[in-house]
Amino acid sequence: MQLWVGLGNPGAKYALNRHNVGFMAVDTIAEVHRFAPPQKKFQGWLSEGRIGNEKILLLKPATFMNESGRSVGEAMRFYKLSMDDLTVFHDELDLAPMKVKVKQGGGTAGQNGLKSIVQHLDPDFRRVRIGIGHPGHKDRVTGHVLGNYGKAEQDELITMLGAIASEAEWLAKGDDARFMNDVALRQQ
Repeated sequence: MQLWVGLGNPGAKYALNRHNVGFMAVDTIAEVHRFAPPQKKFQGWLSEGRIGNEKILLLKPATFMNESGRSVGEAMRFYKLSMDDLTVFHDELDLAPMKVKVKQGGGTAGQNGLKSIVQHLDPDFRRVRIGIGHPGHKDRVTGHVLGNYGKAEQDELITMLGAIASEAEWLAKGDDARFMNDVALRQQ
């Protein structure tokens, strides 16, 4: 069993924020792979399903981003999962928009959801980093991250989310390199 967590902020006003792309990714995975409807659990919304031969739990913490670790920690303890079972989907300023990279462990690069998970658990978990690009100056970062995707970005966003969901079986199997390669090919 694996726990895949999408990071974002709850509420309709945040739905299209770049910061919520983790929520968007797990929602698309749930839809494409026909997961069960989400249930309120672990201070979040939890959906269960299968991708290939793997049982996957999709979690969207209902806490705000900077408290995501509470929700993730509860689910991890309840299911007695190890850090190897955890994958977190999140926005990444340091990647070009719509680029998708997988990384095991490492720092948080100031991402508050990751900081919270590290505080509650451990830094050694798999991250699916979804590029949102950097606005160029640190004074513009907050507005960029909490800003909505623009109309001009919608088609690329839909293509990227579809690619992540379509190639999710490689993630479930632990073949991160194949996942990244096949997502990139679908985006061309």
